[in-house]
Amino acid sequence: MNHRSINLQEKFSLFSEQWQPKVIAEMNDYQFKVVRLEGDFVWHRHDNTDETFIVLNGMLRIDFRDGAVSIGPGEMYVVRRGIEHKPYAEKEVQLMLVEPKGVLNTGDEGGDRTAQNDVWI
Repeated sequence: MNHRSINLQEKFSLFSEQWQPKVIAEMNDYQFKVVRLEGDFVWHRHDNTDETFIVLNGMLRIDFRDGAVSIGPGEMYVVRRGIEHKPYAEKEVQLMLVEPKGVLNTGDEGGDRTAQNDVWI
């Protein structure tokens, strides 16, 4: 068995594309994904699961139809299942997502912003 920690900054150094989550670990049926975000995303929701955002660097705003939440480095927020939301980052944000295996980044919305699923780095 390989006993090696996962270095998050090392993982971020392996890619530069935006809005393309990369899987770095699994625990039971959940995946830990790192992603770089900048700019505006699409309105979407995940009907069957919550979604956890953990900001490592930068400032993320998650818009809701009735308000918004800002998340800074070292902070996290859980978007509850079925809640429509839209992430936004004025400048690049590095964050970790924790969600069940198979969840699409665009949720119910689909479209050309949907990232390939299960991409490991």
